[in-house]
Amino acid sequence: MTENKTKPTKVSAQEYLAAIEDEARRKDCNALARLMTKATKQPPTMWGSSIVGFGSYHYKYESGREGDMCLVGFASRKGEISLYGLTGTVDAQGLLAKLGKYKAGKGCLYVKTPADVDQKILEKLIACAAAEKKGPNP
Repeated sequence: MTENKTKPTKVSAQEYLAAIEDEARRKDCNALARLMTKATKQPPTMWGSSIVGFGSYHYKYESGREGDMCLVGFASRKGEISLYGLTGTVDAQGLLAKLGKYKAGKGCLYVKTPADVDQKILEKLIACAAAEKKGPNP
């Protein structure tokens, strides 16, 4: 079985965010990091070279493939910010209907800027996704 390419690294998320050249995008990503930290109660960690992730969980598919991934995360891409881990929860569809302006991909959401979406709804979406992946507390 192949190994996941996206794994936590020792690279500082703060350094990654500080290196974002576009000032407006850097501010947006820092604000998003604060929001995700608040909603997940987890510090930011770099996953691979470009995903700022929060927390982690272990998954196992019916195919037998398994691994670890961040609960939720984001990446600053050329034209948009990709938001990961927010679409597969029980409450996702209802919350997404109220979120605002975004595009959906296979497993992520794309926003031009966090100002395009309702911050309270985004925070709830993040918190629900993180809680659902963590599962019930033992």
